[in-house]
Amino acid sequence: MLVALYRAVPPPATPLMLLRLVDGHGIHKSWRSLDRISPHLIRAVMASEDARFCRHHGFDWGAIETAWNRYESGHGRLLGASTISMQTAKNVFLWPGRDWPRKAFEAWFTLLIELAWGKHRIMEIYLNVVEWGPGLYGAETAARHYYGKPAAALTEAEAVRLAAVLPDPLDWSPRRPNPHVVARSVWIQSNMSALTTPRPLPCGGG
Repeated sequence: MLVALYRAVPPPATPLMLLRLVDGHGIHKSWRSLDRISPHLIRAVMASEDARFCRHHGFDWGAIETAWNRYESGHGRLLGASTISMQTAKNVFLWPGRDWPRKAFEAWFTLLIELAWGKHRIMEIYLNVVEWGPGLYGAETAARHYYGKPAAALTEAEAVRLAAVLPDPLDWSPRRPNPHVVARSVWIQSNMSALTTPRPLPCGGG
């Protein structure tokens, strides 16, 4: 099973990578172990995407309830409750979309990777497969493309900008930040100051 295989080896590609390839984008990626990725980026992504990453088992029920209440009150689509574990499950195993069957598969794979991989491996895979621009996947590729340096050498400011573009990596750039990226960067920086991250990153435990 792929879940067991990817506990030990990097995923060679993801469904999103293949779909983007069909759309005309290349696939540029370089795998790096978590200890070769800047701690600033790990913390910035947690502050941006999932501040309770170390305290949940795949699902942030408080965030899910908040998102559902906002949806029920008529404030747009059901958004804002996806954890890093859920995003990793979606990125590695599933096609893009918001239909309910795909959401059910996402929940199933989230449970599996939480049990089989643990937080360290989930974060490691997430930071190596997440999309950071047209044809750009993973922290190492993004760091070299946008800042001309390895992921291990990212400063806190650079890491915050990279985390800020994650919601819309095809249209937002950390090198040419629009007002949305600037605002998100300020918000992420504020969240990082309040983020409790035991060492070793992301969640301690050796």
